Amino acid sequence: MEWKGRRQSSNVEDQRGASPGGSPFGRGGGFRIPTGGGMRRAGGGMSFGTLIFLVILYFVLKAMGIDMLQILEGGPANMPGFEQSDGSQVPRGSAEEEEMKAFMATVLAETEDTWNGIFQASGEQYEEPKLVLFSGAVRSACGFASAASGPFYCPGDRKVYLDMSFFEELAQKFDASGDFAQAYVLAHEVGHHVQNQIGVLPKFNEMRQRMSEAEANQMSIRVELQADCFAGIWGRYTEQKGLLERGDVEEALNAATQIGDDTLQKRTQGYVVPESFNHGTSEQRMNWFKRGFDSGKMSACDTFSGAV
Repeated sequence: MEWKGRRQSSNVEDQRGASPGGSPFGRGGGFRIPTGGGMRRAGGGMSFGTLIFLVILYFVLKAMGIDMLQILEGGPANMPGFEQSDGSQVPRGSAEEEEMKAFMATVLAETEDTWNGIFQASGEQYEEPKLVLFSGAVRSACGFASAASGPFYCPGDRKVYLDMSFFEELAQKFDASGDFAQAYVLAHEVGHHVQNQIGVLPKFNEMRQRMSEAEANQMSIRVELQADCFAGIWGRYTEQKGLLERGDVEEALNAATQIGDDTLQKRTQGYVVPESFNHGTSEQRMNWFKRGFDSGKMSACDTFSGAV
């Protein structure tokens, strides 16, 4: 994808290095990319052995010329790996991480251009979501989530949450490398934001309170496939700008395939349980992304009428 030198969105919150807290996702929580990992609960006390270790560590660091008390008194800005930027504390990552951040900000800007145009054409206003970059774990309006949960969208605060280490897992564990595969992931989560704004997510969250788990899973599949279709619409507009390179669409289709419920279950447990699917099969995810890409129209993304 040709992205360097293009506009980067200002709707990015960099929380890498921040300390999260709170409760795990509950029913009606975030909408996430499946990874095979679960939500992790924070908690646990500090053992006596841990205290002894920290005391020893303090004196070892002090002997090396690092005074942790002084660092703690000064706050995060005095800690190695942090720098001041426009008066705020921003974690400083590797050059590769910073380039990935720039890429995500650029992709987010492209989704803003796409959906602003689509909404304006129908006489409505698009409310741009925020992208929160985090490391390890994060607290959102939907609760606490670890990086193992994968990227997710929280309707409660209208933010997309992303630990960029997921893309390494996407390439190595799921065999879905490439910058457009990464862009597809973000575009899918932004698709959930579009659903939230047009009323799909609020209606789904209200309905599933009265559904059985099996019924909720089936409805969830339709929600997720529509987000894939919306990601495809963004891909179509990106192609029309001349930003796609050879093989980009195939990267997105491969990513959609690799994170299908059936493919994930085969990889993690060796067999599939169709009644537990909640994102759609590899074929379904690929087909709905392609449907959005081929049409470029929201009307083509009605996953709630008929078979999917």
